[in-house]
Parts: sequence; structure tokens; C-alpha cells
Amino acid sequence: MNLRNFTLESGFILVGILDGSGSPELLCVMITILYMLALTSNGLLLLVITMDVRLHVPMYLLLRQLSLIDLLFTSVVTPKAVVDFLLRDNTISFEGCALQLFSAMTLGGSEDLLLAFMAYDRYVAICHPLNYMILMSPKVCWLMVATSWILASLSALGHTVYTMHFPFCMSREIRHLLCEVPPLLKLACVDTSQYELMVYVTGVIFLLLPLSAISASYSLILSTVLHMPSNEGRKKALVTCSSHLTVVGMFYGGATFMYVLPSSFHSPKQDNIISVFYTIVTPALNPLIYSLRNKEVIGAFRRVLGRHILPAHSSL
Repeated sequence: MNLRNFTLESGFILVGILDGSGSPELLCVMITILYMLALTSNGLLLLVITMDVRLHVPMYLLLRQLSLIDLLFTSVVTPKAVVDFLLRDNTISFEGCALQLFSAMTLGGSEDLLLAFMAYDRYVAICHPLNYMILMSPKVCWLMVATSWILASLSALGHTVYTMHFPFCMSREIRHLLCEVPPLLKLACVDTSQYELMVYVTGVIFLLLPLSAISASYSLILSTVLHMPSNEGRKKALVTCSSHLTVVGMFYGGATFMYVLPSSFHSPKQDNIISVFYTIVTPALNPLIYSLRNKEVIGAFRRVLGRHILPAHSSL
């Protein structure tokens, strides 16, 4: 049996952050709480935006997609990490690793592009409000969503197939929270330098180009906001934009570290911390960032909850 077939049959061992921490039980509890928070907050935001007709506008339709992506993204990683720790079984099959890699890259790439489209939506709303329903019609909005999913899934498919075709003979241990390209390439027993360059180029396309578009959008937004005559209008615009920029900073920071910085800057401990941040922490915080300072979302929460909870109480 050659080394590649051995990997195909036995799979890999995920040695994530829980195994290398000083207090794994406490960290496991914290990760579980963050996952439950992500499920609850994103689930509620999805429910409210879907049920409240007043939120059926492009801004909140894009936000609903972001919540869906976050919900799926953290579910690809967190349950397995927690169950593996509790059962003391960190194995993952070759096929399971490929599926996790494809899912994580699809969802991560979709979020990259979606955040750029959300920045464009804010640019149109603030800088060209009279043309908003033309430039951000439902057709355009759904085209943005479809583009995010299609481009991300095609890129993820290519990277998954190419990454998993390498012969892995260095070790079965992936010193990472999940199956991702950089830690997998460290296990390959052939030269992967050319492919690493392709990963870098893809990282620039999916991370730095959308980030440049976001920066350009917000530069124009800031210029427009500063010339607004109304203090109330300036405040509302800045609150909405600051929420989006906070989410952008959290997600793009971690993803850029993993896929754009050269491998010499990486260490297993740093990579694990970064991956926990953008696969577990960020999905839990995103809905809170968008909803706690947004009066329209809070009002929708009250209307939806009041419509379904108050009648139940009144009938008791």
C-alpha cells in the first residue's frame, strides 16, 4: 500500500486549539457558548428579516444572506471540534476533510464578496439616494447574491480538487482547527510552491480586491456624509456604516492572515487562534453588531415577537 492510499483509507487527525490549550475544558465551554449564541442570534435575525415586510429591502436582504452564511460557516467547524474533544476522537476521513475544505472555502469566499456588495449598497443609499431603487433593484440584489455563491463555490471546488490530489506522506496530523489549504499543504510530500503562489493570487482576488472596493465605497460615503446638512442624517449614516466596517475588519483581518500572508509568517498556534476568530467568534458577534445599534431591526424584533408571543400570553 503506498502512502497516498494509506491517507485515503485512514484519513487525517485534526489537532486543533482545544488539544493544545492549557485549559481545554474551559475553552470547550466558551466555544460551545459562542456557537449557541451564533445559532440563536443569526437564526433570530433570519426569522425577523424574513417575516417583517418592512425589512424586505436590499440592505436587509443582503444582511439575511450574511446571517445565513455565518450560520452555516460556524456549523461546518464548531460542532465537530466540540464533539471530537468530548469523544477524544479527532479523526476525519479523507472525504470528510475534502467536504469541510470545500464548504469552508465556499462560505468564506461568499462572505468576502457579499461584504463588498453590502458596501456598494450603502454607497448607493447614501451617495445616490434618488436612484437607489434603480441601482439596487431586487433583480440586482439577487444577482449580487448569486454571484457571491457561484464564484465562491467555483473557486472552492478548484482549490479542493487541487489540494486533495497531492500525496500526503509527511504526517496524518493537521495541526489546525479545520481542514484548510495552508495546513494541508504542509503535509504534502511534493513541492507545492507553485500552487501556494496560485493560492496567494486567489487570496488577493477574493480578499484584497473586494477590500479595495469597500475602501473606495466608504471613502466616497465619508465625503458625502461630511457634507450632509442634517446632524441626524449624518449620525444615522455613520452608525450603519460603522457596523458594517466593524464586521469587515473582523472577517477580512483573519482571512487575509490565513490566505495572503506568506507561509513563513504562519505558526500552528497563530493559525488556530485566527481560525477560531473568523469561524466561531465573528459569526456569533455579527448579528449583534448589526442589530443592537439598528433601530429598524430592533423595531422589527419587537413587532415579530409581539405578534407571536403576546397573543399566546393573553390567551392564558
